[in-house]
Amino acid sequence: MKQPMLTVPEARARVLASVAGRKPVVERIPLEMGLGRTLAEDLAAQRTQPPLAVSAMDGYAVRAADVAAPGARLKQIGESAAGHGFAGAIGLGETVRIFTGAPIPPGAETILVQEDAEAADGYVTPKAAVPAGKHIRAAGADFAAGQVLLKAGQRLGVAELALAAAMNHAMLPVARKPLVAILATGDELVRPGGECGPDQIVASNGYAAAAQVEAAGGLALDLGIARDDHAALERAIRKARKAEADVLVTLGGASVGDHDLVKQALANEGMELGFWRIAMRPGKPLIHGRIGAMSILGLPGNPVSSIVCGMLYLAPLVRALCGDPKAGELPFEQASLGRALPANDMREDYLRATLAPGDGLPVATPCDSQDSSLLSVLSAADCLLIRPPHAEKAEKGARCTILRL
Repeated sequence: MKQPMLTVPEARARVLASVAGRKPVVERIPLEMGLGRTLAEDLAAQRTQPPLAVSAMDGYAVRAADVAAPGARLKQIGESAAGHGFAGAIGLGETVRIFTGAPIPPGAETILVQEDAEAADGYVTPKAAVPAGKHIRAAGADFAAGQVLLKAGQRLGVAELALAAAMNHAMLPVARKPLVAILATGDELVRPGGECGPDQIVASNGYAAAAQVEAAGGLALDLGIARDDHAALERAIRKARKAEADVLVTLGGASVGDHDLVKQALANEGMELGFWRIAMRPGKPLIHGRIGAMSILGLPGNPVSSIVCGMLYLAPLVRALCGDPKAGELPFEQASLGRALPANDMREDYLRATLAPGDGLPVATPCDSQDSSLLSVLSAADCLLIRPPHAEKAEKGARCTILRL
């Protein structure tokens, strides 16, 4: 019996459900290698930041009563710098020269900034009144020791790495990068730089898929190009299993033509089929299944279809294998249509579109050609404009949903 086509949300949910509960392998790496990695364990601060009250400005540490009104004459009794605090305490009519990040001396209650002070002959005269607590960063203003600030499943960017460093972590517990084997298929394919015959093209999908895997936090393994015969395909599938790949991505051969052999080759190697058709355009023929513990994603051969399916299914799968609890959430946005669109059929459309500033919302204008073989159009586009199944005709200026490229 012919399998019904899944909706895009159903397909993505099934892909993610197939690895639900699979815990990532934990490895510990130096802090400086953490960019783009995913935390495998919660990270708690090992110290309080700042460890004591410090000045937020250059100026003078003073008692609040001494600077309640301008004109007082305060004796400078020392200096407090970052890493070199003042050893004594401030008394009545006294002040300490202080610099940003320096410890607040005992007795001081506020900071007189240097622009509001006149200093001469060892004395300081305030030019303006200063309220208590001004320009003082309290101990623990950023965080306290023991406080969990970074959670398991969190992707580490620049700010997160800086925070981990400030929390005094030199080593980070991260998820091992999922290994994704990538297999291009087809007699027509030649590697970039190779010599193409009259009926051949340069293979591009594998490089896009590898980039998507790496960007999502995985490690790509290039299995090369398999020719259109069962033996070659099955050898490559066994190679992925021998490498203990977490995911095998096949490119092309997923449709129903006489030369589309991938699904049968996967079945011959023991694949348990999940689904293979989705109600979307581009990207209808997509294989999902598993061989043992190895997940299978068979992406379409048309390059735009392959890249769009990589965004919707492959990247979320890799993030899920890294332990990201939000792996299935995609950054959809609202925009307004740059031109009218006709009613849609039963398939969800992902139209390549350009973006321009608008009145409140960006304006998304679909590209003239939507052929799924045209990489030049995809490269020139800014986003995918999403048209739901059975969407009614939409006028220019109507709201729409986009996914930035």
